[in-house]
Amino acid sequence: MTSLAQASHDAVIIGGGFYGAAIATYLAQQRKFSRVVLVEQCDALLQRASYNNQARVHNGYHYPRSFTTAFRSRINLPRFVQDYPKAVRQDFTKLYAIARRNSKVTARQFERFSREIGARIDVAPPRIAMLFEPRLIEQVFCVEEYAFDSTQLAQSARQELAASGVQVMLGTKVTNIRRGPGTLLVDCQGNGEGATLSTRYVFNCTYSGLNQLGGDFSGTRAQLKHEITEMALVKAPPLLREFGVTVMDGPFFSMMPFPARSLHTLSHVRYTPHLHWIDDAGVDPYQRLRDYHRESRVERMLRDVGRYMPSVLDSTYVDSLFEVKTILLKNEGNDGRPILFEHHAALPGCYSVLGGKIDNIYDVLEKLDAEPLVSGSTFD
Repeated sequence: MTSLAQASHDAVIIGGGFYGAAIATYLAQQRKFSRVVLVEQCDALLQRASYNNQARVHNGYHYPRSFTTAFRSRINLPRFVQDYPKAVRQDFTKLYAIARRNSKVTARQFERFSREIGARIDVAPPRIAMLFEPRLIEQVFCVEEYAFDSTQLAQSARQELAASGVQVMLGTKVTNIRRGPGTLLVDCQGNGEGATLSTRYVFNCTYSGLNQLGGDFSGTRAQLKHEITEMALVKAPPLLREFGVTVMDGPFFSMMPFPARSLHTLSHVRYTPHLHWIDDAGVDPYQRLRDYHRESRVERMLRDVGRYMPSVLDSTYVDSLFEVKTILLKNEGNDGRPILFEHHAALPGCYSVLGGKIDNIYDVLEKLDAEPLVSGSTFD
C-alpha cells in the first residue's frame, strides 16, 4: 500500500463488484488511463451483490410497468451475451406465467408488451403448461431469457483487469474521499495499515455502501432504499430442472437456475424481503446485515409456490443467500431499474454509480462515453 500512496493515479474505483471491475477495465482499455486502481473491501472480487442474486440476464419481460427499463434490457442482453459468453447459460427453457388473480397484467397485456419491446414470446405447449395449476394460472409463455454464472463472471473480470494493467487492492476499505490541492484524496485501511491515494477521478461503486464514505463526500442526491433479502437455493426436482420460471405480476415468485452452484434460486415477492429501511449515512447496511438473525422463510416460499406449480414441493432446500438489495427510492412503486450516475459538483472528478441489474452496465458505459474524462493526476 505504501507504493500506491506515494504515486498519483488517473482513477480510483471503490468497490470490486461487477460494476467496479467493468468501469476499471473500461477506463484502462477505452479511455487509455494507464494508472487505474480498484479498491475492494472483500478478499476477492464479485463476492457480494454480484454473487448473491438471482443470476438472471434480463430481456425485458420482468418490467411491464417500466417500458424504458424493459427496452434497455432488450438492447443490452445481446451485448452481454457477446461480451461474457463463458458466463451465460442458455441451456434451459424460460417460462413466464400470468396469474389469474392479483396480477397487475393480464396474459393479453403481457404478450402485447413483449412484442412491443421486440422480445420473443410463444404460448407454451401443453406438456409445459400442465406443470401449472390451471385454476390459478391464466397463460404460460416460453420466452428468451438467460442466467449467468457469477464465478465465471468473476474469472472474466479478473482476467480483463490483469490484461488492462489495473492495480487491484483487495481486503482494503475506503473510509474517506477528500478534496486535496488539485487532486482527490482517497483514504484506505487494509492489513493493519493506512494509505492515501491521490487521483484525478474517483468512482464510488460500493452499491449499498454508497453513502458510507466520510471526508468531503456528502452523499448521493438520490434517496436510496435498502432491503435485507433472502434468495433460497434449492435442488429442483427432475421435472423442473430444465426450466426457469417467473409468475407475474404481483405477489408471486421466480425460480431460476443458479449456475455457480448447479442449483435453482427461489425468490418470492412477499417472503424474499426480510427487512427494509431508507438509507442513512449513520447506518451501515452491511453491518446491519451482519447483525441480522438469518431465519429462512423457504418453507413459506415453497408452500405458496406449490399452489401454482405443485411439483416444486419435491424440491430440496440447500442454502440461502442473504444480502442487502439497494434501489432508488423514486422507483419503488413502478419497478423501474434505471442506473444512478451522479457527478458530485462539490468534489470535481468524483462519481457515484449504482445499477439495478447486471445488464445496466452498458447504460453506465454510455454515460461514461459522454464524460470528458482525460488522463492525468491533477485538475486543470
